[in-house]
Amino acid sequence: MFAVKERIDAVIEKAIVAGKIVGTVVIVVQNGETIYSRAAGYADRELGKPTGTGTIFRLASVTKPLVAATALALIDKGRLALGDLARDYLPYFRPRQPDGKIADITIQHLLTHTAGLSYGADPKSTPTERMFNSGLADTDLDFEENFSRLSTFPLLAAPGTLWSYSIAIDVLGAVVAQIEACSLDEAVRRHVTEPLGLSDTGFSVSDPERLATPYADASPAAIRMGDRHLVPDNDGNLLTFAPSRLFNPKAFQSGGAGMVGTAPDFIAFLETVRLGGAPILKAATARAALLNQIGDILRPSEPGQGFSFLGAVIQDPVLADVPMSKGSITWGGVYGHNWFVDPMEGISAAIMSNTAVEGCLGTYPRDIARAIYNA
Repeated sequence: MFAVKERIDAVIEKAIVAGKIVGTVVIVVQNGETIYSRAAGYADRELGKPTGTGTIFRLASVTKPLVAATALALIDKGRLALGDLARDYLPYFRPRQPDGKIADITIQHLLTHTAGLSYGADPKSTPTERMFNSGLADTDLDFEENFSRLSTFPLLAAPGTLWSYSIAIDVLGAVVAQIEACSLDEAVRRHVTEPLGLSDTGFSVSDPERLATPYADASPAAIRMGDRHLVPDNDGNLLTFAPSRLFNPKAFQSGGAGMVGTAPDFIAFLETVRLGGAPILKAATARAALLNQIGDILRPSEPGQGFSFLGAVIQDPVLADVPMSKGSITWGGVYGHNWFVDPMEGISAAIMSNTAVEGCLGTYPRDIARAIYNA
């Protein structure tokens, strides 16, 4: 255990000294025992406020598995089914396939990013009145207005034929809120966070004093985010961050990117799923949530990986270039997070930071994972 601590500490120190990561919390649990837990760096560098284990982060796509688990809980309770059509709950959401036919998008398609949807529209060629919001940028649009606009864009492919990372979980969040006749925040609380005692996880901040300031990649060191901050991802696309969206009551609650939370809360959620789902999911549902759910549909940019209801599934660790075991699931959040569950080794890991996008897509989370496995 000492060697694990030493290796992870070295990765953290290197990233912070180099200015690639401003603040971070890393928690690793193996077979129910916390083998590593550390907060390092700054929650607010300019104010000299250190990161604590209870620091609250904007979660970005770490929101997705929490909303997905809420939908799975509704399925377990007979309120929803994988084969249900999204438009039966959201009459305004009727996107068309490339052939012009109204698409039959199911809950399974939304959960697995096989609906044919994508992320965003080209602002250079799309009139403002047609632009939809993908969950990171600020907006005053509600579910109906946003997804009515989304419906005017043709799908990339017929549902069930293509894997494409997308706004699908935002649509799923609207379905969940409609079924529960309440806000998405209340639905997630009702079915996931309250039963698990995750008091710092939601669509609003439980304690503003513990909210981390977000930072963005820059040279020579990460810089404090502005209210509308553009950050390139690994593919050269510009991501628009709006940290103030969190405090805009008019913005729809983004099931794909809108929550905040802490590393201890999220590791508790991961362990719940790894250990069989109780009290939020049936055991069979929790098992299914960790298995590949897209069959033979390829993910060309991510060799060796399938996709479950919660994240990527490592089907070939060598092709995927990861140290985790076959059958592990993993994903992240572009505000600066990464996580994985390795059922074979009994490991759950939450690697969180306030630095986009290095903490999600950079070398930092990959180096932490290698340090855990001494790979």
